[in-house]
Amino acid sequence: MYIYSVFQQSNITFGTSGARGLVEQFTDEVCAAFTGAFLTVMREQSSVARVAIGMDRRPSSPNMAAACTAAAKAMGVEVVDYGVLPTPALALQAMADGVPAIMITGSHIPFDRNGIKFYRPEGEITKADEQAIMRVAAELPALGAIEREPVSDAAVRRYLARYAEWFTGRPLAGKRVGVYQHSAAGRDLNVQVLEALGAEAVPLGRSEDFVPVDTEAVSDEDRALARTWATEHRLDALLTTDGDGDRPLLADERGEWLRGDIVGLLCARELGVQALAVPVSCNTAIEACGAFDSVMRTRIGSPYVLAGMQELTEKYAHVAGFEANGGFLLGCAIEDGDRRLEALPTRDALLPALTLIVAAARRGQPLSSLVAGLPARYTASDRLKNFPTERSQALLAEWREDLPTMQQVLNLERNIVQVNTTDGLRVTLEDGDIVHLRPSGNAPELRCYAESSSTAKAEKRVNHVLDTLRGIVL
Repeated sequence: MYIYSVFQQSNITFGTSGARGLVEQFTDEVCAAFTGAFLTVMREQSSVARVAIGMDRRPSSPNMAAACTAAAKAMGVEVVDYGVLPTPALALQAMADGVPAIMITGSHIPFDRNGIKFYRPEGEITKADEQAIMRVAAELPALGAIEREPVSDAAVRRYLARYAEWFTGRPLAGKRVGVYQHSAAGRDLNVQVLEALGAEAVPLGRSEDFVPVDTEAVSDEDRALARTWATEHRLDALLTTDGDGDRPLLADERGEWLRGDIVGLLCARELGVQALAVPVSCNTAIEACGAFDSVMRTRIGSPYVLAGMQELTEKYAHVAGFEANGGFLLGCAIEDGDRRLEALPTRDALLPALTLIVAAARRGQPLSSLVAGLPARYTASDRLKNFPTERSQALLAEWREDLPTMQQVLNLERNIVQVNTTDGLRVTLEDGDIVHLRPSGNAPELRCYAESSSTAKAEKRVNHVLDTLRGIVL
């Protein structure tokens, strides 16, 4: 059987970050096809003797990792299995070793779904790589035993050392930081990192069932938990991540979760970044704060942010990117005296979260104070689940051509004065408020982002738009 035939039968395609689908779609043959296609594309560019593999805690991930391992070995490629770990930890180790990597993860989406992310020896694959993978016409590798290799802890140790060596002097001594562990791949590693920085880490909310934490659509339950934990445990900060540890969720001393793009903005400013590549959905405080020489707006998805970062490096020395979900991509090495933080051009949860917690501690200020000086622009977001992608696309295509109908249907009380179709449909109203609708690239969901002059107004807009859509479409 040919690889492209397996792809056609599976109906799995690449989303905003990796290949995603239902668990039952990721059969051994499908996992082998993706592995075979990826390694074929990598071999067209250079020799490949070894591949790194990691995974998240989803129930389906071990079997998928075993199938990928079997396919790689059938192609004569050695496999190093790093077990359960954050995606950025796997990427960091693979880049240090100069080998490609495969991460089995569905990130934040429900446990009945999963996915595969791919990394070149120098970082994430590009959109061009994705297209090349889907076009591979080679035969499917003949699989031997479907089993994993012994697990190495080298990648976890390297990731821990990265931050223990960058944030020297135990800067969090005397601080209490909660770690909402749930089922995150790095739940124990996050505790170890915080303790290495001197903090008293307080593990909370550990779960052996998979919990799909979405850092862009924080549940009411998680909002309430954060406030309760902050008070009960006298926390200076509360940290968690999505399932594979590449998106942070950071709460201040009051238990108020900070928006991911605000965390990214503050982190970039602390690191002295000159130029940023960010998706169009990010908060406009990024430009309004005046901290950056250049801000490039891209489509949503780390491959697009990476492409923007690459373009910016032609002019600027200190380049980074982040997404509205908080994942931070460091496009250059950062030096401070004799310390050096190597570039990590893939989404990372720990760098932005730790940078802010440490910055507040060193200044002797609460974490909430870091946000106080930013322009008063606030973002809210949520989603309609089980909303077929084709219906989302059809609706937005119709409204792009007929904005008055969009305004009427959504009961927008102010006129639309600006339209951005970089990714989905993003409209600015005459009072400065923004409403942005786009189909998710990872699941059948319609996402809504709103920006306004207060959190309450932004949340009200999101709720109003989604309630309206729910009533007329579902």
